[in-house]
Order: sequence, then C-alpha cells, then structure tokens
Amino acid sequence: MLKYFKTEGQQLLPIAAIEDGCWISAIAPTESEIVHLTGQLGVEPGFVRAALDEEEASRIEREDDQLLVIVDLPFVQKEEEKTIVYSTMPMGIIVTSKNIITVCLGENPVVSEFERGLVKNVQTQLKTQFLLYLLLRIATRFLICLKQIDKISSYSEKQLHKSMRNKELIQLLGLEKSLVYFSTSLKSNEVTLEKIHRGRMIRLYEEDEELLEDVLIEIRQANEMCGIYTNILSNTMDAFSSIINNNLNIVMKTLTSLTVLMAIPTVVSGLWGMNVNNLPSSNFWFPVLLALLLTGCTALALFLRGMFK
Repeated sequence: MLKYFKTEGQQLLPIAAIEDGCWISAIAPTESEIVHLTGQLGVEPGFVRAALDEEEASRIEREDDQLLVIVDLPFVQKEEEKTIVYSTMPMGIIVTSKNIITVCLGENPVVSEFERGLVKNVQTQLKTQFLLYLLLRIATRFLICLKQIDKISSYSEKQLHKSMRNKELIQLLGLEKSLVYFSTSLKSNEVTLEKIHRGRMIRLYEEDEELLEDVLIEIRQANEMCGIYTNILSNTMDAFSSIINNNLNIVMKTLTSLTVLMAIPTVVSGLWGMNVNNLPSSNFWFPVLLALLLTGCTALALFLRGMFK
C-alpha cells in the first residue's frame, strides 16, 4: 500500500499523487507498487528489496544521490494462549533528492503516528530532519515496549507467587526471547546512528545535531534498560526453576515416606497370611495391632526427621 503525505503549513496532510518534498509511505508494497516506486521515482531496486527482507540488519548505505537507512523497530506479536511476545522488523528509509520514502513489511505504530499527525513540527520538505524524527520515534517506541515488558513481567511474577502455572512461565519465556530480539536490534541501531553522527553519510545542520543527540540518548537508554531487564528476567527464571525443583523434591520426599508407611501393613499381613510355622499368636488382632504399632512408630520417626515438611 502506497500513501503520500506532505506538510502544509504546520500539518501533515495526505495528498493524491507524488509531489516534490512529499513523504511516501510504502507498507508491504506489491510488485506493481515496487515497480511504480523504482520506475517513477528512480529509487534503487536494491534499496527497496533490502527494506523488505525480514533478516536485514540495521545499516546505512549511499548510492549516487540516494541514501538508504535501515533500522529495526519493535512490534507486538501475540501467540497462542494469549501469550504476548515482542519482536522487531526492519524499516527502510530512503532519501532521494526530492522525496523521502519509508518501506516496511507491515503496519507499525511509528508510521501510524506520523500518518495521523500525532508527531508535531515535522516538515516533509526537510528530509534530514524528517529522517531524524522517524529515528527518534522508533527509539521512543522501544522504550515504551520495554516498560510494557517490565509491567507484564511483574504481573506474571505475582501470579506465579500464588500458583505455579505453565501459562505464566511461558509468558516469561516469551518476554525473555523478546528482550534478546530488542538487545540485538538496539545495538545495531546504535551503530547506524553513530555512523550518521559522524556526518560522513548525511550533512547535518546545527538543529539536526541536537535532534540526533536526542535520538542517541534515547537509543542508549533503551539499550541499558534492555540489559537490566534481561538480567532481572534471567535471574527470575533461574529462581523459579530452583523453586520448581525444590517443590518437586518435597513432593517426592512425601510420596516416598507414604510408600514406606503403606509397605509396613503389607509386610505384616503377608507374613501372617502365609503357612509359616512358629509365628507368635495366630489370632486376628495381633498382626493388626503389630502393623498399627510399627506404622505409628515409623510415622513418628519420619515426622521428627522432617519428611512431611
């Protein structure tokens, strides 16, 4: 899907066709739309294909008068049993001499915020500044998702304190996987931003320098938060694993003690039920009393040794 937007005054408004200084949003473009972009605008086909590759790493590349910046952005991916998992996907930002183009595999909150005019003070004619605003919103989106992960993790931990259930454990495992994706993407995004900051690929003005500094601060903060949450979640999973193993040991200890107690009456009844000579008292009450006495003494001994705790 191709959409066209241009800043009119202080508002970002949709337009019907491509104009100089407009922003072109390509969400999961079809082959005909890709041909339209590369044919009418002269965009490098390799730039568009790279942006649509799920495994494409964050990078910056220049070809003649065109610039490609690929960055990873976060999105929510819901799996079975209402388990929330976060992942990342690449977004290509192509800057030409007349336009700026974003290419992405699917709908995402960052592009939606720009399309709905939620991001203020953006000018599509100022392509470098528009690029930096996009990068700033992506960094902010990472921070928002990390805060959401922290809240979901805290809620799941509280539920696990009440009762050990697979649902919460699977949720924590999904969040741990999400943090791995985030950590990898944030590190590669930071490297790309450092290259932009050196000013070799993009000419930066004073206002752009300040905006880029803000983007770098946000990305570094997100990277640090991701590392902290990863360590906390990893330690939490290790702790719950130890608790589960300890609970299993307690159950096995209790079951073993009960098995020993149940074996005593069986042994006694087995002996007196056989044709064995010289056993004391063949009356019914004696083996029953003996079995109860031995079982009671054994149960008391096991209880004093803490086998039922």
